[in-house]
Amino acid sequence: MEAWMPLFVAIVALAVALQAALLAGIYLQLRQATKRMDQVTQELQDRILPLISKIQLVVEDVQPRISAVFNETAEISRLAKVQVQRADRIFNEAAERLRLQLIHVDQILTGALGAVEDTSTALRKSFLGPLQSIVAVVRGVQTGIEFYRGVQRPRPTEVPAEQQDETLFI
Repeated sequence: MEAWMPLFVAIVALAVALQAALLAGIYLQLRQATKRMDQVTQELQDRILPLISKIQLVVEDVQPRISAVFNETAEISRLAKVQVQRADRIFNEAAERLRLQLIHVDQILTGALGAVEDTSTALRKSFLGPLQSIVAVVRGVQTGIEFYRGVQRPRPTEVPAEQQDETLFI
């Protein structure tokens, strides 16, 4: 077994040397990758930083405009609210005035219709009353004349007073 020992030591030394060579290769590859990553990062920064600064300038330029738009929108909303309230108030006042005028017109028409009815009733009484008396006198005279003459006339059937009034106007 002792004879095998230098062989095993040589194999282990060779394995350690191979591992050292592999580790050196990995180190070199990592260094190259790190350099590439640094270059890519630098290129990205060179490209992105101007874009970010331009975006920041645009935002700074647009921010007052956006604020002005929001302020104007708020003012427009406030004015629209005031105008709607004013229109509502005017409409309600007009509706109330119209309602009062309609009530007034209704009262006037009711009074006028009552006066016309009272006048027509008074006219009918003042005109038809004497006219009926005259008709009654004329009939009485006719009946008296016919009685003295001896002529008997057939009695007319009862005619309603409304129909008699209508015949007087025809």
